Amino acid sequence: MSSESVQLNHRERATLRAVGIGRAEITCSAEPDLFIDGLACCDQGTARRLAHLRLVMPQRDGRPGERVPACLTEAARAMLGLPDSAAA
Repeated sequence: MSSESVQLNHRERATLRAVGIGRAEITCSAEPDLFIDGLACCDQGTARRLAHLRLVMPQRDGRPGERVPACLTEAARAMLGLPDSAAA
């Protein structure tokens, strides 16, 4: 599925914005959990959908289950109209 065909709802866009400004952590796992400002995201279905769509990913490798900083992929940055990370 290409990022152009993905439709995001308001909550998903808000979650991506929080990740984009450095407020999120993600667990290293096949079904990742997302934490915003240190608190578990109230909608883990949204968090996992964004991860499975490859819009959110761990900023670095970690042990299974470890919480690490989350970051946006280039596809997510494009969907939000943000400059790519190489230009930032």
